[in-house]
Amino acid sequence: SHDIRTPLTGIVGATNVLLEQDAELTPQQRRELLQNANEEAQWLIHIVENLLSITRIGAGEDARVTKTPEAAEEVIEGAVGKFRRSYPQIDVRVNLPEDFFLVPMDPLLIQQVLTNLLENAAVHGVTTTQVTVSLEDNGRGIPELRLHNLFDGTQSAQQGDSTRSMGIGLSVCKTVVAAHRGKIKGENKKGGGARFTVDLPLEE
Repeated sequence: SHDIRTPLTGIVGATNVLLEQDAELTPQQRRELLQNANEEAQWLIHIVENLLSITRIGAGEDARVTKTPEAAEEVIEGAVGKFRRSYPQIDVRVNLPEDFFLVPMDPLLIQQVLTNLLENAAVHGVTTTQVTVSLEDNGRGIPELRLHNLFDGTQSAQQGDSTRSMGIGLSVCKTVVAAHRGKIKGENKKGGGARFTVDLPLEE
């Protein structure tokens, strides 16, 4: 509810000021309000897409998705390209095997998993300046108390944390990967940073 109400409140607040005080605003103030409303709307779209992904494939571990052989390289590069546009300040290093892999998957859902993980590395790593796919960052890592329930949808922002919640995104990741008969795990790396691993089966 926090993830949905917060952007809606921001959008309503910005548009109320534009409607009620437009004559008193400078062009710069007007642009800042519009930009804030746009950013909140983009975030809300992201949240709704995550929720629709869950309802589409079902919340159960036995949910099925329609899988077709897809080029893993193209799916990864699609997610990385979207991430780079949103976070140009972070160096993304992609290590892909020389072999061409066709992996049975729903490419849009798996791309969303990768996008969620990349965005979490940027937002919740705090000090992250570099991300390696697959998928490591050099940020501050994951608090030990959170490691045991990363994917159950309870990971809201801690008190005083101004960043977005990562609960819905990781819950979506687990649901999508489980529906592909795959596995996902999160862990801290020695020396700092976090590593998320997604395993997808090549065969049933």
